[in-house]
Amino acid sequence: MNNEQRSTTLRGSWLALGGLSAIFLFEMLDNSILNVALPTIGRDLHASTTALQWVTGSYAVVFGGLMLLFGAMADRYGRRRVMLIGLVLLGVASLATAFVTTAEQLIAVRVVMGIAAAMTTPGSMALAYRLFDEESLRVRAITLISTVGLVGLAIGPTVGGLVLAVAPWQVLLLINVPIALLAIVGIRTGIAADEPGELHRDPLDIPGALLATATIVLALVAPTMFIDQGAASWAPWVVAGSAVLAAALFMVRERSAQHPLLDLGLIARPLVSSGLAFKAAAGLATAGLGYLVTLQLQLAWGWPPALAAVGMLPQVVVLLSLGPFVNPFVERVGINRAAWMSAAAVVIGLAVYALFNSFGYVFVAIALALVAAGLRVIGVVSAIAVLNGLPKNRTSIGSALTDTTTEVANGVGIAVAGTILAAVFTGTITASDWTAQQGSQFQFAATIGGLVLTGLAAVFVIFGFVRSRRAETETQPETETQPETEPETDTKTEPETDDTTGAEVAG
Repeated sequence: MNNEQRSTTLRGSWLALGGLSAIFLFEMLDNSILNVALPTIGRDLHASTTALQWVTGSYAVVFGGLMLLFGAMADRYGRRRVMLIGLVLLGVASLATAFVTTAEQLIAVRVVMGIAAAMTTPGSMALAYRLFDEESLRVRAITLISTVGLVGLAIGPTVGGLVLAVAPWQVLLLINVPIALLAIVGIRTGIAADEPGELHRDPLDIPGALLATATIVLALVAPTMFIDQGAASWAPWVVAGSAVLAAALFMVRERSAQHPLLDLGLIARPLVSSGLAFKAAAGLATAGLGYLVTLQLQLAWGWPPALAAVGMLPQVVVLLSLGPFVNPFVERVGINRAAWMSAAAVVIGLAVYALFNSFGYVFVAIALALVAAGLRVIGVVSAIAVLNGLPKNRTSIGSALTDTTTEVANGVGIAVAGTILAAVFTGTITASDWTAQQGSQFQFAATIGGLVLTGLAAVFVIFGFVRSRRAETETQPETETQPETEPETDTKTEPETDDTTGAEVAG
């Protein structure tokens, strides 16, 4: 057993938790802090709109596309080792930002940073899970780590704006250097190397890895193309169809491969499939609702960007304030019940927005708060459910699977909302003077988009609920058979007790 596994308190693993929290801080802070600087970057590097889009998009696509591959590598070659290599790569890529002079160079740096994120993120959840044997401590640890990341997400735009007021935009990416150093120190000092028994030596499935990467990259690129080019264009449909084809080929490959990259039988386990379903529902809701609300506040209602940012505060406040309550809630209702109850809150929040957003901001705020509350719990319990359902030597691929599910679900959520809006709305949506007809069209699209997202999320939640109940019933017979063995033992000892005139009772 590793040294860190014997820790019975969070304080006893503070170095390890500090390093893992730094990784999540980077992941959440990165895009949120950089988005504020995009106009400045565009002017400084003379970048086109498409180039600016790929400054953030290239990172997300590479990050999402490579997580399964690096998760599988971490399970084979060591989670700690792969993570440390990724952190070094992150530091070097961030330092290279100081020498960037063109948009193409910046995109290349962002691609390398996406590779580094794909190397660090899957193992971080697996290592946090490995630190403790008690499930309550695992919940508290992952809640702590995710809270640090959410703080980064919340303060990113504000910090970015303040930094830009006194320093060049490159400083926003150079911030990753001390974060990477902090993570390296915490992980090297606080986490022992993986034991050979917790790894496996199956050959890496290269064809499966290529198909998985192609599937995820295409699935992440397609939503952007639907929004940019519209559903009437053939190109987004070709990309989406290619993603489906690549996914089908990947499944065929994994079923036939002797050593598959991702054992599909593991995904079929009730705990794993339920956790992934809840994650998918949360990803759809968060991205789709965020997209629709942002457009509604600024374009349909005419709020300035600063006021629109304030309008999103219910989501931020709930995400940050619920941290201390996650563990008590999970301990009270159980991890499976906590998962489907929080996922149900996500669906209810979407339904509130779809049905009542036209009645004023109060209902939008309620929807944001409900979705955020559900997401806050799902982010922790779904990850633990997936890892609980997997062997110890598959935890990194399981963590990568949960993160990949979130990334793809986010893209699908935006694609659904954006495609419906593009199909209904006539004219240029960014125009400042909408007609009354365009206002009605947007309202109709927001309602339909919200209802479609609600239906999709509900399907995932119902599936997850059924699978979580299956997981509970599969463990139930073990507890029910114990009393049955006791009477058998008693009946076998009764003759012995009679023959020895009560000596056995005395013994």
